[in-house]
Amino acid sequence: MTPTLTPQTTPQTTAHPTARRQSAALAAPALLAAFLGLAVIFVAGHAQSGALHGAAHDVRHSTGFPCH
Repeated sequence: MTPTLTPQTTPQTTAHPTARRQSAALAAPALLAAFLGLAVIFVAGHAQSGALHGAAHDVRHSTGFPCH
């Protein structure tokens, strides 16, 4: 009589679906922040310096910081 072989299971190496969702949920805000940061740098790089100064001056006044 010959012994019968049973198939062996191999461990799964893929990430758990919940872990993938959690990492995607953490990556989304980081990507959004990076995109907004690059957009600010791009816009500020093409704006007139007087316009940037005026915008910063207005923000200082609206937040209550004295600037003079």
